[in-house]
Amino acid sequence: MAGVDVNTLGKCKRFQPAWSPPVGTEGSKLKFYNSLTRQKEVFVPQNGNRVLWYSCGPTVYDASHMGHARSYISFDILRRVLQDYFNYDVFYVMNITDIDDKIIKRARQSHLLEKYSSELPALDQLLADIAVAKQSYVEKLAVTDDLDKRTMLEGTLSKVDFAIEELKKCTSNDSSQVNDLKRRLLVEAADPLGDWLDTRANAESVDNEIFMKLPRFWEEEFHKDMEALNVLPADCLTRVSEYMPEIIDYVQKIIDNGYAYESNGSVYFCTDKFDKSEKHTYAKLVPEAYGDSNELLTGEGDLCISKDRLSEKKSLNDFALWKTSKHREPAWDSPWGKGRPGWHIECSVMASSILGDSLDVHTGGFDLKFPHHDNELAQSEAYYENDHWVRYFLHAGHLTISGCKMSKSLKNFVTIKEALQKNTARQLRLAFLLHSWRDTLDYGPNTMEVAMQYEKFVNEFFLTVKDILRLVPSHGIAAFEKWNQEECQLAKSFDEKRAAVHSALCDSVDTRGVLDSIRDLVGICNVYIRGKRDSRLTPNRALIQSIAAFVTRIMKIFGAIEGKQPIGFPQSGECANNLEETVMPYLTAFADFREGVRKVAREQKVTAILDACDSVRDDVLPNLGVRLEDLEGQPTALKLVDRKTLLHEREVKKQEEEKKRLEKEQRKQEQLEAQAMRDAQRKTPPSELFRSETNKYLKFDEKGMPTHDIEGKELQKSTIKKLLKLYQAQEKKYNAYLQSIPSSNGDS
Repeated sequence: MAGVDVNTLGKCKRFQPAWSPPVGTEGSKLKFYNSLTRQKEVFVPQNGNRVLWYSCGPTVYDASHMGHARSYISFDILRRVLQDYFNYDVFYVMNITDIDDKIIKRARQSHLLEKYSSELPALDQLLADIAVAKQSYVEKLAVTDDLDKRTMLEGTLSKVDFAIEELKKCTSNDSSQVNDLKRRLLVEAADPLGDWLDTRANAESVDNEIFMKLPRFWEEEFHKDMEALNVLPADCLTRVSEYMPEIIDYVQKIIDNGYAYESNGSVYFCTDKFDKSEKHTYAKLVPEAYGDSNELLTGEGDLCISKDRLSEKKSLNDFALWKTSKHREPAWDSPWGKGRPGWHIECSVMASSILGDSLDVHTGGFDLKFPHHDNELAQSEAYYENDHWVRYFLHAGHLTISGCKMSKSLKNFVTIKEALQKNTARQLRLAFLLHSWRDTLDYGPNTMEVAMQYEKFVNEFFLTVKDILRLVPSHGIAAFEKWNQEECQLAKSFDEKRAAVHSALCDSVDTRGVLDSIRDLVGICNVYIRGKRDSRLTPNRALIQSIAAFVTRIMKIFGAIEGKQPIGFPQSGECANNLEETVMPYLTAFADFREGVRKVAREQKVTAILDACDSVRDDVLPNLGVRLEDLEGQPTALKLVDRKTLLHEREVKKQEEEKKRLEKEQRKQEQLEAQAMRDAQRKTPPSELFRSETNKYLKFDEKGMPTHDIEGKELQKSTIKKLLKLYQAQEKKYNAYLQSIPSSNGDS
């Protein structure tokens, strides 16, 4: 310090040291499995945060089934994740196909069946007509090799034959009973009879209104089903019948661009011309299916695969953009004559009209890849002369029913309304969430049981957390407690599982991975809560509240929770006012009073009062949707649970208790029987021990010991030695028995 003025040391100018920014880690990016590349690709919308999305909607000619639910719940989940988790601005467009070969055929048949049924022909005439109508199904059954189709045909014919027999056996003079059986036969025979009536009425003219009546009815039912499943409505809904001018203009431009040609009033897309163009490729999604005539014919529709129609094409690979209308088909004026649009062109036109020359996302069922979606791509890229009409093509997996192929045409399907009679919309959605959206999902009892168990597991966690939040102060000093090692470890696990959820969502929205992580997180939290309660300590309110809120948020994003409640599944029948906030203060006061009564009753040993308290818990409160749990050394737990769930739990508990009671009685009876056998054995003199076993031994000595077996052979020494041990043991038992008998010599 020599030579330094100590008075100036504090006045030296000092500078902040250099700062090094953290390196950080790169976060996961959202990827989608893109059917166009058959691998996962980083998702990059074309216009900032805006996502243009088109989804193939239903062909509305019958009830919506679980195959529809598979697609639309899956796409609803993907849409919600993009909007509510990744914060994209999604514009979602879906179509309704209300003009289609299936609709035309079904509309005609429904009209004719309705007319035929209203007249209710005489019994002999009805039976004769159905006998003729059945014949086409009998002939199809004789030639088909398709096992699923054979099963469908056999099932239909079996039901028709049974209904016929029931009608023939009816000897009642009651005309109303006979008419009921007639109507039942008409229901069972609707398909073959409809085909026959349609063929027979070929010369009749048809009012175009019947082709609108059927799809309007089934579209309304579809919307009701989607609402019941909590599927968000489309931002824009398009119907084919409303886009006829746009379809005609679209087809004309494809002709002008050189990729389509007119033939006999129809217009066909020239796949060979398109595929040979340097700008284009046909069958991008399923190139190996190029030239598959069976698949191509399926895409043309049932009414357009006649020989005269097929001969109009330059190549069997070509497909219809515009079909000339036959007799008894709906028709619109066009430059090529009266006709109607092909199936594939409808989606191209409606999507392009709303979303333009390039879509970010296009979704549909796996079975639509070829030819429908490949033809959509070809038409649209021929129209725009580009090669990127769709950037990401996402296809939902198949749905099977208990391992069997689901098909409306094969009569092997479960309607959405039928499914909702067995399970709630949340349970169905959880079943889909527990599987990858692009894998085959098997709908059946096992799948739904797993979903129900998952729902119960998460719901019990929510109820436990709500009960803790009810008991622990929410504000002030008492609301914050020191974090010990258990809290730090739980918080670390929370961070890890949150990161795992994010990674799974980035991985092509892997909902199964997300739910696995949530299951793990809830399990870890349950262990923490149990440990605290076992130690007579209070779980950390803020930490478990954050975890429960996170789980709730993910469930809301997935569409498994509706409403604004911050934690948990909503209570059934919950109104605008929060049910829990309203009733919990009263239930808490009652639970505290009941606990005080129980304490006094235990001290005074008044069992009747304790029984009455148990009865309120077990019999009264469940009927009100309240579960009360008595915890040793802890405040009473109160949980609001669906009444049906509680009554079911009570019934299961009673069944288990009855089972245990019966098992206990059986064990007691077995013990008594065993004791009786032992007592009977003690009373047996050793000389009689083996004499009853005449199926084993032939001769005995004077003591009753066996000497020869049943065949008269002398017993070996080793065998005699074993038998002697048994004899001696019985001798001891018998002597002990004799000694236990009270003396009968008259001594007092």
